[in-house]
Amino acid sequence: MREKSLLVGLSVVALAAGLTTAAGPAAAQPKAGPVPPAECSAPYRIEQKLATGTTWRMCWRYESEAGLVLENVSYQPPGQSPIKVLNSAKLGQIHVPYDDGKAEYSDLTQAGFGQGLMNMAPGECPGGTIKTVKVPEAWDPDNANVKGLCTTTRSRGHAYRMQGDTANKVWQTQGKDLLVYTVNQVGWYEYITEWRFQDDGTVNMNVGATGSLAPDDYDAGDGRGWPIGKGAKAYATSHSHNVFWRLDFGLDGSSKGKVEQYDSVVSPPANGQEGPTNKTTRTQVKKELAGDAKNMRWWRVVSATGKNKDGHARSYEIVPAATTKYPGRSFTRHDIYFTEYNKCEQFASDNLPNCGAGAKKSVDGWVNGQTLTHPLVWVNVGFHHIARDEDQQPMPVHWQGFSIAPRDVTAMNPLTPAALADQNGHVESGS
Repeated sequence: MREKSLLVGLSVVALAAGLTTAAGPAAAQPKAGPVPPAECSAPYRIEQKLATGTTWRMCWRYESEAGLVLENVSYQPPGQSPIKVLNSAKLGQIHVPYDDGKAEYSDLTQAGFGQGLMNMAPGECPGGTIKTVKVPEAWDPDNANVKGLCTTTRSRGHAYRMQGDTANKVWQTQGKDLLVYTVNQVGWYEYITEWRFQDDGTVNMNVGATGSLAPDDYDAGDGRGWPIGKGAKAYATSHSHNVFWRLDFGLDGSSKGKVEQYDSVVSPPANGQEGPTNKTTRTQVKKELAGDAKNMRWWRVVSATGKNKDGHARSYEIVPAATTKYPGRSFTRHDIYFTEYNKCEQFASDNLPNCGAGAKKSVDGWVNGQTLTHPLVWVNVGFHHIARDEDQQPMPVHWQGFSIAPRDVTAMNPLTPAALADQNGHVESGS
């Protein structure tokens, strides 16, 4: 329903009013420690110091199925030592079932996602650098080298803004991000796989689908599509994009870590109370888990070895975004999976490696009661694509993804200006 020639892809600061203060975090923090030695050669190294003083470092490589893989990802807040965050991060699957049941795709493992890496023109990587990627198992071995990996920086808008006791005192700074992304063509779709590393330590993972609606899909006259074009004759078939990410945390350089789940319950006012009460409960996730997002629920991965300067354990919180959960397959019925590390478990569905007799082929089958000592995190974000007139031509990017946010990684906001560096914890009014 979406076939397309596999070789197509190969052919082609300050506010206007009031006193403003730029961030001066280097002065607010202890002197940074030594930078650890690089874990990869220069062509496969990404290192970016952002204008606000934060430095991100990582290595990259490229797999024939998953495409871009980022490894040894570390975050260095201004004036501090580097903090390792991730051993590795990559896509774990893009599962695309069509509503009429006539087609179902595993884009990473069955549809040539890795081989579909596209050359990017300089205008697609504004202000950045496009690295050359040698595509393994390239469809055209004579054109295996693709200018397909962009690294660039981008303004994010306000990182913070705080007005003090006097009307002419404003603390503000504009956030900066490092962006790392590729474009991969699968059939008529083109996927933008974007990793966005913020100067406050947050990492955003997004996949954007663009390209074209498949011309052979205008056949959904059974009530499962949407009319495209004049009248009501050509119905584009509705379908889902279920995107998985595979994250291997290495907080503070250790693969050992703890997983915690937090749930809050709001109760109505009682016993003369003025308002409702909210109680938050922490649950230690000691064994593998197939988890479901719900209102006021979240998870974090906690370092087994590192603490910030306040003595609090470093962690990263999983921050979900909008999703449409697809119930049609067992592996898409949950929003997050925590599994014990197994090198052989690489893809959330249609797992390719030979993991031995009786091994399960999807992530739901790997949740079998093992104790978590080296947890892998699999995040599933779904999007149900019911086409619209505006999807042609070309189709605007529709994004899906999530974030991981630092929780107690640093003792204060890593972008705290020097003049506020003493305001840690309880601060008396007027101080």
